[in-house]
Amino acid sequence: MKNIYVGNLAYSVSDDDLHEAFSAFGEVARAKVIMDRDTGRSKGFGFVEMPDDAEAQAAISGLNEQPINGRNVRVNEARPREDSPRR
Repeated sequence: MKNIYVGNLAYSVSDDDLHEAFSAFGEVARAKVIMDRDTGRSKGFGFVEMPDDAEAQAAISGLNEQPINGRNVRVNEARPREDSPRR
């Protein structure tokens, strides 16, 4: 399973919009726009999981710096989250 980071999302982009954009490159297991817990508004980034590495790589190459809902997005392989101290 390849986890893909999608940044610089327009606030109007939904989980379904992400799923639709990535499904053009292959099977999408999950697409999630990260929402702010307090305001319920998008944080401007999300993650997509694709089971096939080749399809995921094609999606990264094909969608990086391309518009989704009018805004060019940044797409790359997600890095593991570093543990940071809680505030």
